[in-house]
Amino acid sequence: MGIFDRIKNGLARTRDQLVTKIEWAIKGKPIDEDAFIDIEEALILSDAGLETTEVFIHALKDRWKRGQIKTTEDIKSAMIEEVGHLLSTVEKPITINQHKPFVIITLGVNGVGKTTTIAKLARSYKESGKKVLLGACDTFRAAAIEQLEEWAKRLNIDVIKHKEGSDPAAVAYDATKAAKARGVDVLILDTAGRLHTKANLMEEMKKIKRVVNKEMEGAPHETLLVVDATNGQNVISQAKTFNEALEVTGIVITKLDGTAKGGFILPVAHILKIPIRYVGVGEQFEDLIPFNAKEFSKALFD
Repeated sequence: MGIFDRIKNGLARTRDQLVTKIEWAIKGKPIDEDAFIDIEEALILSDAGLETTEVFIHALKDRWKRGQIKTTEDIKSAMIEEVGHLLSTVEKPITINQHKPFVIITLGVNGVGKTTTIAKLARSYKESGKKVLLGACDTFRAAAIEQLEEWAKRLNIDVIKHKEGSDPAAVAYDATKAAKARGVDVLILDTAGRLHTKANLMEEMKKIKRVVNKEMEGAPHETLLVVDATNGQNVISQAKTFNEALEVTGIVITKLDGTAKGGFILPVAHILKIPIRYVGVGEQFEDLIPFNAKEFSKALFD
């Protein structure tokens, strides 16, 4: 299955709700002001959010008034273009640049698929010829260390760990030091998703970043936030919190295949303006796909 088909399959539930509702509302009818009310409702139900939906409706109405929208197909074509244009502003793949090791810190609340995403990234980098090392900085859950170790074993990749309850920043320090000493190309650090309070969690993550930077100036080179698509609009508030505290440089959206609310990706681009690095549309390694705005928008409506 090609990449486009994977994205299209992954967006099936969102597309069915969005496109089916729009087609049901306007098919065989003249495009008038009422049609845009139905389109607006469909976008909001897909979790595109009020603010972002208003931007789209304004753009569509402008095209309609200029005589560019007359049929259902015109609506779909216009939406593909408008969504593609918006999402193109956050289509920025990670580039493993001159830094060696290139250090990636992954963030995200528990349950978003962070460790699985790390494994998929690690496999991708390894297959491209990079030497990869993992760091188990989520020391608050024994299961988190074991899960990362299990993935590392399957991928034949080393993992730096301490015992449960250790200082996460100490693990990050040792992992960065080991990555430099071993000539590693990419170091990926797993982190905790929940401590006693949100403030506590953010301070712990800041400490990890400081320690990594102290051992290697300029690191981490990527602060990657993993979010779960099934959380819809809640992703926006999560991302804002992490970004304000830690300056997120990229987002990975997982579980897009498990929701009809994939429209939330539109306010991610419109409001947050943080690069979307990857989207996850399934459980297989190949289902973590580098984000492509044009293919995503086409898969959403076509």
